[in-house]
Amino acid sequence: MEVAMGYARSIHQTAIVVEDDTIQRDMIALLLKEGHFDVIQCEDGETAALAIKMRHPSLLVTDIKLTGRMNGIELAQWALDCDPRVRVLVISGLAPPSDLPDGVKFFAKPVYPSTLLRELAS
Repeated sequence: MEVAMGYARSIHQTAIVVEDDTIQRDMIALLLKEGHFDVIQCEDGETAALAIKMRHPSLLVTDIKLTGRMNGIELAQWALDCDPRVRVLVISGLAPPSDLPDGVKFFAKPVYPSTLLRELAS
């Protein structure tokens, strides 16, 4: 909690969720909101890259296969190049890629809410 001018307010971190499946994106966003994140939802890597540049998130959750020119691995690397402190989780129904950037965590779909919550708590 931060106290400003006599009022207590929560400090929210920003998370960006990049997933072209609306249901999965909404589910992840809901979990993050319950974890006190301000959540920006994006369907493609290009929109997410702009959001990363403008909002400087502390967390990026992305699928590998995205619509547009940028895939999730490229987006993860771009986010880390912008800010090496950003926490990146890659989620996919595909096999774990061998070219995952250092420090990026991979989760196979389907990702259960309890798995994500445990990861966010660590």
